Amino acid sequence: MNLHEEAARCLLCADAPCSKACGKGDVARAIRAVRFDNAPLAARWAHGCTDAQLEAAQEACIHYDRPIRIPELVKALPAAPAASARPSLAIDFCGIRCENPFFLASSAVCTNYDMVARAFEAGWGGVFYKTICKQEIREVSPRFDAVKEDSRFAGFRNMEQLSENPYQEDFAILRRLKQNFPSKVVVASIMGRLEEEWAELAKMAQDAGCDAVELNFSCPQMRLSGMGSDVGQNPELVTFYTAYVKRSVKIPVIPKMTPNIANISQPAMGAYFAGADAISAINTIKSVTMNPEAAVSGKQTISGYSGRAVKPIALRHIHEMATNPLLAGARGKKVELSGIGGIETWRDALEFILLGCSNVQVCTAVMQYGYRIIDDLAAGLQNYMAERGVEHLADLVGSELKNFVLPSDLDRDTVVFPKIDRSRCIGCGRCYTSCLDGGHQAITFDGDFRQPRIVGSKCVGCHLCRLVCPVGAIGLAKRVEKRLS
Repeated sequence: MNLHEEAARCLLCADAPCSKACGKGDVARAIRAVRFDNAPLAARWAHGCTDAQLEAAQEACIHYDRPIRIPELVKALPAAPAASARPSLAIDFCGIRCENPFFLASSAVCTNYDMVARAFEAGWGGVFYKTICKQEIREVSPRFDAVKEDSRFAGFRNMEQLSENPYQEDFAILRRLKQNFPSKVVVASIMGRLEEEWAELAKMAQDAGCDAVELNFSCPQMRLSGMGSDVGQNPELVTFYTAYVKRSVKIPVIPKMTPNIANISQPAMGAYFAGADAISAINTIKSVTMNPEAAVSGKQTISGYSGRAVKPIALRHIHEMATNPLLAGARGKKVELSGIGGIETWRDALEFILLGCSNVQVCTAVMQYGYRIIDDLAAGLQNYMAERGVEHLADLVGSELKNFVLPSDLDRDTVVFPKIDRSRCIGCGRCYTSCLDGGHQAITFDGDFRQPRIVGSKCVGCHLCRLVCPVGAIGLAKRVEKRLS
């Protein structure tokens, strides 16, 4: 059984009937652990379940075609690691102690007191609250669309703008949150139209007890000109508004950058020169989806795109800022980074941390799966640290940057050939077809015996075959010197 494929079929039910029917362990939690890249830890939630209990859990499974094969899945789980002290995920961000680096991103997942309170109780370290403004916000319907893979969002289109609450109400919510959850980090995200408005909102955030203020220079679908990504695409405006807010408040100021620009370092450097304490990036990417069901009274528009599909783009922008000499502290002051974009598992979050983020924000994954994903985000990252003997999360921040080079500096004298595992190959021929029509015609295929074979004299080690193999039967051979032609 492929654990990940079977767990991916789980509908992640609320109040899961399978766990109730089992009565012993929390099999739904075990399946969720596998789903969110924590298979090595999953067995702890199914420990001690009898065959009869697992069969009962399978019978109770809700599904649109066939139940999850719970008994087989549980028996295939790797043995849980021995219990040990888990490393702390505490980390400083802008001089603020955070119990963990996982924050809710300013979005639909944090629009009122009850939502954020439930997230805090679930274990989230902080919140960038839904952006507050003084303008009247009127949203459209429907406001969401998705590019889907089965039941999962590959990408998510969001047409929401800012908080629909009166701004006085939002600041009252933030004050109450900070009073009731003093150990959590509360950041007010704001957007103004003129410098006086930016300063007024920032002061209200400070007076409400917020730990920091985020300046939303990046919303891609504002209906009023001079707001959102109109600002983020203009380095002069970023500099001006950031400096104005910095002079107005004492709490940390965090401009939020737009990805809808060729060089994100230009506005980011404007924020640096204005005294920004950190930069958050990225906001959603301007996009078009053509689903008729998502049309608004028959009309379409350009709007923001998020989810797993944007993570590589977000990482590219983070890398660009993290390697910018000014932002990296060449003049003595280092601007901290808060990473956003496609974070669904702890491994996604780790990639942002390794590229220099000491804080990460999550939105689309919460919209799909709920606040409960914090369990696997935290557990997975702690397990990663424990396995490598990392005691302090801060030691991982930016640790992978040294391995990035220019394309011209990459090793072009060696090659890694693909290697077929015959015990796993099912003879579908996908590798042959892709190599024939999209590669270097380096695979032969015997249609009678369903056996692919790599032709070493033609293979260039591009690894298209490995990427298209549906069963993971193609791996890596050793890196060797290229043969001279």
